Amino acid sequence: MKFKKIISILLTSSMIFSLTACGSSGSKSGGNAPDSSKETASNEKVIELKFWHSMGGVNGKAVKVMTENFNNTHKNIHVTAQYQGKYDDTLTKLKTAMQGKAGPDICQVYDIGTRFMIDSGWVVPMQNFIDNDKEYDSSQLEPNLLGYYTVNNKLYSMPFNSSTPILYYNKTAFKDAGLDPNKPPKNFKEIEEYSKKLVKKDGDKVSRYGFSMCVYGWFFEQLIAKQGAVYGNNENGRKDKVTEVAWDKNGAGLNILKEWKKLMDTGCVGNFGRKVDDTKNAFTAGRAAMILESTACLGGFIKGVGDRFEIGTAYLPSLNDTDKGGVVIGGGALWALDNGSEEKQKAAWEFIKFIASPEQQIYWNNQSGYFPITKKAYDIAEMNEHLKQYPQFKTAIDQLHDTPINTCTQGALVGVFSEARQEIEINIEKMLQGTQTPEEAIQNAASKINAAIKNYNENNK
Repeated sequence: MKFKKIISILLTSSMIFSLTACGSSGSKSGGNAPDSSKETASNEKVIELKFWHSMGGVNGKAVKVMTENFNNTHKNIHVTAQYQGKYDDTLTKLKTAMQGKAGPDICQVYDIGTRFMIDSGWVVPMQNFIDNDKEYDSSQLEPNLLGYYTVNNKLYSMPFNSSTPILYYNKTAFKDAGLDPNKPPKNFKEIEEYSKKLVKKDGDKVSRYGFSMCVYGWFFEQLIAKQGAVYGNNENGRKDKVTEVAWDKNGAGLNILKEWKKLMDTGCVGNFGRKVDDTKNAFTAGRAAMILESTACLGGFIKGVGDRFEIGTAYLPSLNDTDKGGVVIGGGALWALDNGSEEKQKAAWEFIKFIASPEQQIYWNNQSGYFPITKKAYDIAEMNEHLKQYPQFKTAIDQLHDTPINTCTQGALVGVFSEARQEIEINIEKMLQGTQTPEEAIQNAASKINAAIKNYNENNK
């Protein structure tokens, strides 16, 4: 597929502003020089690789350490890790760089960029490396993670920072409210019941809400899968490309919005908007007794809360007791870019294998809170000691392993997923503000998203 076709798709989409906003900065990020190899003191050729990622803060420091670990143990390969901003920023810069044939050798792309990356024609599938590397055992990798990034029986990217949503709750607040701190709510009905007991008011002002859920499209997607439903038609895009969303017809989307509004109408549930940090800060400050958030937030919550209260974790609550679904992997994966050099591609595979090794995954888990992508990590004492120290994280692991691998939990493959999330969030926010009904929110969001999907597919035939 030619890049011009992809660019035209992006520029003509009515909802693409988030992906093009930082496009002009792509050339400043650095790319591959025509000959980026060098020689060591012993005249051995060193292959230079560029690795673009979206991990800032503590996670960015961990990426730097792992990259240095690789460089120190692979004298003929040198990887330079470069932070490119948030997920959307990185993907925008990648598009600009690839147009100028100056992209990186390895790039971290978030989960919902999978369909676009496959359609781009820029990548070398992980399956190619695995099939040619007779010593590599892919069965060591977590099957739930592989399920997301495997399309048509081919693994396209290597899972890297994988997470799922869980319920975080204030055990101390539970005790004070007369609730059993070891029995968190399992569904939205119980969330309502618990919230009425957990809410605290100073006169007419609420000082602590019982529950809060950030207006985040990811949670909408997760609650669809929890119901055992699909996000998009054609089996979530696994059988054929998604041509329209399914949650407006299968009822899953409306179920979510009705339950969400019902909670808000109690006055015991808070809405801190679309910025995830605002809801996270409300939890650590004790202004929300329960929230939904990524498993990767656990370390930050423990540090942020300190000894002010005890943190509990639980599975993502279902909407109803009859829900039989599970959770979908979030986060991102590592993609190998087709730069025309077989030598560089082989070197990129060596780096990706190293990052996926049990030892590096344990370090990554300890530093970031993301899942180890390999089952072998649990055979190492250090990992089990970490789980003993932080038993809250075992909740996430158990939830991952209890999730059935099927069309619903593999996740949807949508070429305009980023824009779709924004459209969902806009309409949920309007519903919560009382300017439209749940039915109107679903109809309006589905209409705009379907139009964007149609436009994308027409340009990717």
